[in-house]
Amino acid sequence: MNNHHHRPACAPPGQPVRTVSRRAFFQAGAGALLGPALLHAAGTRPVDLPADHRAAMQRRKLRIVVQYDANDPMWTYWKLHRNGEAKFERFRDVVFSQMDEPGSQIDAIWWDIGGSPLGCSYPSKIEPPVDHPLLKQWLSEGIDWVEQLVNETRRRKLEVFWNHRISEVECLPEGGLSKQPHPLKVEHPDWAVAASWWPQGMWNLSAPGLREHKVAILRELAMRYDLDGIQIDFSRHIPCLPVGHQWELRGHVTEFMRMVRLMLLEVAQQRGRPLLLAAKVPQTLEGCHMDGFDLKAWADQHLVDVLSLGSRSMDVDVEGIRAVVGRDVQLQPCFDDHHTTDGYRYGSIEFLRGVFANHFQRGANSVATFNWSIGTPEVCRTMGSDAGPPSHQAAYREVGDPITMAGKDKFFAVERKGGYPWADGFFNRNDNAPLPKQLDDSVAKFTLHISDVPPARDAEASLTARCILFEADQADVFEIQFNGTPLGITTRDAEWKDAQIFSPKPQRTSGGKGDYTINPQQRLLRLDCAVPLQAWKPGANEITIRVSSRAPSVKSAVQIEKVEAHLRYQ
Repeated sequence: MNNHHHRPACAPPGQPVRTVSRRAFFQAGAGALLGPALLHAAGTRPVDLPADHRAAMQRRKLRIVVQYDANDPMWTYWKLHRNGEAKFERFRDVVFSQMDEPGSQIDAIWWDIGGSPLGCSYPSKIEPPVDHPLLKQWLSEGIDWVEQLVNETRRRKLEVFWNHRISEVECLPEGGLSKQPHPLKVEHPDWAVAASWWPQGMWNLSAPGLREHKVAILRELAMRYDLDGIQIDFSRHIPCLPVGHQWELRGHVTEFMRMVRLMLLEVAQQRGRPLLLAAKVPQTLEGCHMDGFDLKAWADQHLVDVLSLGSRSMDVDVEGIRAVVGRDVQLQPCFDDHHTTDGYRYGSIEFLRGVFANHFQRGANSVATFNWSIGTPEVCRTMGSDAGPPSHQAAYREVGDPITMAGKDKFFAVERKGGYPWADGFFNRNDNAPLPKQLDDSVAKFTLHISDVPPARDAEASLTARCILFEADQADVFEIQFNGTPLGITTRDAEWKDAQIFSPKPQRTSGGKGDYTINPQQRLLRLDCAVPLQAWKPGANEITIRVSSRAPSVKSAVQIEKVEAHLRYQ
């Protein structure tokens, strides 16, 4: 999103913003503008964090963090009111509607409003000028929307961060995609790295000049706005290092994180209040390794305060990452319900409880949402935005605290792969997810995480294991075990339908409007099995599925589409 103001808004108040033109930036050299600390950023020694910084992290106890991309509602709002009646005050009230709801567990907003890289979303001396008609209108009225949104967040006593997308594609300020690369990619070819899915290439953090340029951008933001911190968002997009050499070149990303950390410490010292640093990284250590993110080095060198884990995945390895980064780094799994894990977009409140309760059971400090509905259907209509499911409103009152989810129905699911082609590497792709899986002569094994402890008696709750199969025949015989306990099949539904399973066609790309319709010709087989109380446990559970006999006429292999566990409380 883009905005400008005739009066610079900076922190601390009364101190001029140190800004510089792009021409001056390159003519003077990065060192002249970034400060002496950044000239000596390379190294592996731990950064010395001030006492007030450490104290701020010890006090930081949040429930739900909303990574808020307000660009889309701003665009649709403008399309509804091209006559100049798109007043900022109405927009402001709408974008905060979820946070202002009674019982909301939202404790932070991380504004993801960098907008188009071809037109800045705020008055900048480094980035290209503001180029969206509505943002220019607001600027002409003296309204810098970034300043206003940050200040309104602080007025509500919510934590406020700026989310910096490390490598956004060349989207146009008014929507759509540019066929021309960013001018800086033309001027500095080494600043771009080839990407199979984006012809203009992505930003290349192995280029020293790019790292310095990005730190200058972040310095300007940190000095201009009254932020609590900045998140470096690696999910948008990868690669950010040459493909095939990400781990080999990981030191360049570590150096960039060190440069940002030192810069934020300098600005924090000037303003007299800490500035925290977060990073959005893949949900597993293996994924971080593949994309060139050395979390251990970041933690050992005190380069990061918060890690947002994953974006569109249910299965987040909080335990494995915690073992590497320790307790001083807070871990915050994120769930994107637009580019959702395949097969589960816009899930029920029971599904969302299962996802977020698992995160806390596995040791998360807080949780984050991304690409959720901006409000109720009525609120969305005032912006011209597509409405999300009612489960979003319910979830914002529940999923930030295990206590408010305790004793409530949930369901848990095994991850499905694919659906996200906009990446070269690991992040967001879910390529290593176990489903769908063909069921041949061997036993298929799956790990399913369950947040809740089994109750003392059967009368208090029940757990049902569910398996959805494609190309199964009515005469096929299946054996299912839960942690080694054989289960009896209680329901066998050969007419089951699921609008988010497309077999035999390939799975669709995630995103879009999410209008899924049932194919009346679809033939799936749903198997339900009652799980005895003594067979399941909180944490990781193993489900095994085997086909013991098949109808003699069948020719196609059975494919396991979904594996779930549905928990119902009496």
